[in-house]
Amino acid sequence: MRAAWINRPALLLAGIALVFNVGMFLKEGTYPELDATRGTKSLSELDTRLSNMYKMLEDFGLKQDAMLKMLENDRNRSGKAVEAKQQPQGQKQPEQKEQPEQKEQPETKIQKAPGAVKYKKLFPDSALFKQWGENLSEDEQREAEDLFQKYGYNAFLSDRLPLDRVLQDTRDPRCVKKTYSKDLPSLGVVLIYLNEALSVIKRALRSIIDRTPENILKEIILVDDSSSHEDLKGDLDQHVKLLEMENPTLLITRVRHSAQRGLAYARVSGWGAATADVVAILDAHIEVHEMWAEPLLTQIKADRTVVVSPVLDKVNFHDLKVIQYHPSAHAFDWALWCMYERFRPEYYKLNDSSLPGKSPSVMGILVADRTFLGEIGVLDDGMKVYGGENVELGIRVWTCGGSVEVVPCSKIAHIERNHKPYMLDLSPAMKRNTLRVAEIWMDEYKHNVNLAWNLPFKNHGFDIGDVSERKKLRERLDCKPFKWYLENVYPELDPWDNILAYGGMKNLDANMCLDQGPVPGHRPIAFHCHYYGPQFTYYRTTGELYIGGIKSHKYNDNRCLTDVGETETEPGLYDCKEAIQKGMGIYWDFNQGKELKNRQTKRCLEIKDAKLLIQECSGQRWKVQSIIKAF
Repeated sequence: MRAAWINRPALLLAGIALVFNVGMFLKEGTYPELDATRGTKSLSELDTRLSNMYKMLEDFGLKQDAMLKMLENDRNRSGKAVEAKQQPQGQKQPEQKEQPEQKEQPETKIQKAPGAVKYKKLFPDSALFKQWGENLSEDEQREAEDLFQKYGYNAFLSDRLPLDRVLQDTRDPRCVKKTYSKDLPSLGVVLIYLNEALSVIKRALRSIIDRTPENILKEIILVDDSSSHEDLKGDLDQHVKLLEMENPTLLITRVRHSAQRGLAYARVSGWGAATADVVAILDAHIEVHEMWAEPLLTQIKADRTVVVSPVLDKVNFHDLKVIQYHPSAHAFDWALWCMYERFRPEYYKLNDSSLPGKSPSVMGILVADRTFLGEIGVLDDGMKVYGGENVELGIRVWTCGGSVEVVPCSKIAHIERNHKPYMLDLSPAMKRNTLRVAEIWMDEYKHNVNLAWNLPFKNHGFDIGDVSERKKLRERLDCKPFKWYLENVYPELDPWDNILAYGGMKNLDANMCLDQGPVPGHRPIAFHCHYYGPQFTYYRTTGELYIGGIKSHKYNDNRCLTDVGETETEPGLYDCKEAIQKGMGIYWDFNQGKELKNRQTKRCLEIKDAKLLIQECSGQRWKVQSIIKAF
């Protein structure tokens, strides 16, 4: 491992040792019974001790101007002391199916002296101060909130944390016992950033250098997607120069874009600058754990066509505590939003959670053989800003001859932002990018992306760019069809191949729309038409009519419009399986511009005096926004 920086406390100890030695000599010289020989010997000992002390100071590695500059920076820092307290607690990760318990790492707080003044909270509604920030002065609160809005995480606290803070080992105990070959491929690490907090980038660099074997780590490539913050220019340049002086065998390359090009393009830029056997493409707001690289490189050495990802522990945006995440597959829904999911059943039959597991996709942090990644097209640099590029990579790798794995014995801590300052609303970029992925890779299933976003199949209003080169790449690689991917890699994804119509369902006579009503609740309502989420409906060939959205995965249940029973005059909205168990009517006959009749009870859904009712059919007409197949 490369040597850590020398700090001021070490120099202070050396000074104390010097004073102690001189003091001992002077003490010896005060006794009158000492003869001349003893005095001469003492002078000689003092000379020897002084020489040793100077040698000690030299050995501490003071590197002339560079070290003086570092000490000057240290003196100018206004940071406060940090303490760590162990507070384990269980927490479930949102949007995961049957996720195992997650554990919190020790909490980091800014210390205040006992009896410190209790300050008024200036930003009680800020997400930053919900669970953090007790006893900060008003000036500190303002600074912390400004930085939070600027970065989407607690940069105020980050600036006061050690760059080499210790991370608790969150791996499966079986990982600790594993050994790895010394003959592993060389590694190039790409860090992508756009207006990141300088201390966060420094901590990422520190962790990579300190926790990656020197014989493995060949290079670090910093890709700046046209940041505007001044400290990411001169100050970062100076820090990189110090790192280069400390680590003369490490190549640090800088790539700067003259204009913002987006995440996918930045990752391709980093890959293009790399020269190592294997490239790890990471975000800059990360800290790697000990032994993070060896398990990944071992998998790639065994199979150059596998793209691997570590398990990502979450770093809270507010207090920067590390939350342990257990190994899960990296999955997605039809809107191509990422999510965690259980591995396939056969994985758990092995009864060893330290083993790599197959995954439909990657979350964005990935490690791959550099040459193989180039052969299959790296990433689609036609993507804009953010979103969809990781799912596209997963589909392409699987269908074009490779595979994707999550490697549990490799851990990286990743800050989960509260918001992305460069684009507060990601949905326009996501829609555009996902439509591009669908057009290139999803064949007859491509319109499921339109369904997920409630966009028309034609004239959806988004320019997805030129896709001709990516389609040629797919042909040249002789990739398998998307149906193969659904059947063999991701069978949990519902193919949605029997949906007939979708969108808002409007009553032409009452001029109102079907709406899911209050949630939680089981009563749909009639409401003025706005055609947003609560009014999304989906009609299947089975006769099921879903309100308020449709689930992407087979293991989730949809909410069916129901005729609850003969004595009930209001419709219900229940999970379809529950409704069947209770004997409710969930199947409806419908034709565009005609009545909506329950097959079981022969009653119709109608609106009377702005109220949604189940009653004898009077001929009220309904119209759904979009028809997929004639019925």
